[in-house]
Amino acid sequence: MSERDRAVLAVERRGWPGPGAKERAIREQLGISPTRYYQLLNALLDDPRALAHDPVTVNRLRRVRAARRERR
Repeated sequence: MSERDRAVLAVERRGWPGPGAKERAIREQLGISPTRYYQLLNALLDDPRALAHDPVTVNRLRRVRAARRERR
C-alpha cells in the first residue's frame, strides 16, 4: 500500500465538523479532487492490504457501500 493510500484511509477515519471541511482537507492534505479521492477510496475497499491496514474503517465503508447498492 502506498503512502497516498494510507493517507486516504486516514482522512476517511477522521470525524468532520461540518459541510465542506472534508472536501477542503482532501484538497489541502492530499492535493487531489474529492472526485478522485472517492475513486481511490472505493478501489481501496476491495484491496486486502487496506483491510489489513485499517480493518475497522474498511469494514465500515464496505457496509455503507453494500447498503447503498441494496437501496438501488
